[in-house]
Amino acid sequence: MTSKSVSSHWYSNLYTIPIILTLIGLYFVFESSSIRTIQELGDPFFYVKRQAIWFVLGIIAMFFLSKFDHRKIVYFAMPSIILSIIFLIAVLIPGVGTKVNGARRWIDLGFTNFQPSELVKSSVIIYLAAWFQHREKQRIYAFAILLLFLVALIMAQPDMGTAMIIGMISVGMYFLAGVDLKQLLLMIPAFVLLAAVTAQSATYRLQRLMSLFDINHDPQGIGYHVRQIIIAFQNGGFLGVGFGASRQRYLYLPEAHTDSIFAIFVEELGFVGAFAFVALSAVFLYYLYRMVIQARNRYGFMLGSGIFLYFGLQSLVNLASMTRLIPLTGVPLPFMSYGGTHLFISFCLVGIAINIASSKVMDDERESYAIQKLVRGPRIRK
Repeated sequence: MTSKSVSSHWYSNLYTIPIILTLIGLYFVFESSSIRTIQELGDPFFYVKRQAIWFVLGIIAMFFLSKFDHRKIVYFAMPSIILSIIFLIAVLIPGVGTKVNGARRWIDLGFTNFQPSELVKSSVIIYLAAWFQHREKQRIYAFAILLLFLVALIMAQPDMGTAMIIGMISVGMYFLAGVDLKQLLLMIPAFVLLAAVTAQSATYRLQRLMSLFDINHDPQGIGYHVRQIIIAFQNGGFLGVGFGASRQRYLYLPEAHTDSIFAIFVEELGFVGAFAFVALSAVFLYYLYRMVIQARNRYGFMLGSGIFLYFGLQSLVNLASMTRLIPLTGVPLPFMSYGGTHLFISFCLVGIAINIASSKVMDDERESYAIQKLVRGPRIRK
């Protein structure tokens, strides 16, 4: 096989890395949840079996979408955003939305729970990519109204972490579309004010912010969660305590199989394992970045940019909250955290990214729209 043929199929790494990360995640979902599910359900494999089903469905969806022309996804832009809004409203209706730990974020489908906010992330990417494909980037007020409406529905669940991710993805795509930076800067005070109001509107959000500066704040609440994460890191040390030897999985660490799964991972594999995981995730993001800059048409560039932001921001926010760089959030770690809807949507987006990377179709005579766009960059009007 020649070097040319190898380099031309570099995007095959977008198949393999998510599968590797998910297989690792399945093991740690079992590790971090088996004690709990034995006590509550009598089945140590309860969560891992559900995650495995979504894993298989996700792989099927990924292979299908990798062969599906990404330019045709534009036809699903409006239906997907409308459907997402309907689901976001439905989940707030008692009897339709399932309430767990004070949050109404899921719809019980009988065989599994569906989380509408995860669908919103992908819908926003598809919709905004279609919007910015036609260079409708000066409609700052329409953009702000749509974004605030979606964020308000998600905050009503409440789910500040997801609202924050959707906000950052949306603003990031708006910036990459070549928006006038003056318009984008005008949005900063509004988002700062919104963040301040939401932080004070619920006691637990303020407690999370306070625990960032004082680990002993609220020792039986959010402070307890933060302390258990730190204990897991301390136990892990440089090489970790070994596979299956985690002590924090014995119900010490809350939500160990979901948002805090990285703490169990570090406890068992130590700094070396954490470094290897971050390195593998960085390689995956590099290939997504390569997909974006080599996009052959404007829609592919905008769609790919949204996918890159989706994985990059979620990984960054989750790891930053685990290491106390930001307040603790409920943002899952891609491919690792338990959550069927999130895992399935992630594989769907990977499939779309592969199709963008393998596409040979150009919308103009330039070799790569994305490269020209990034070189020129956004401009500030005088």
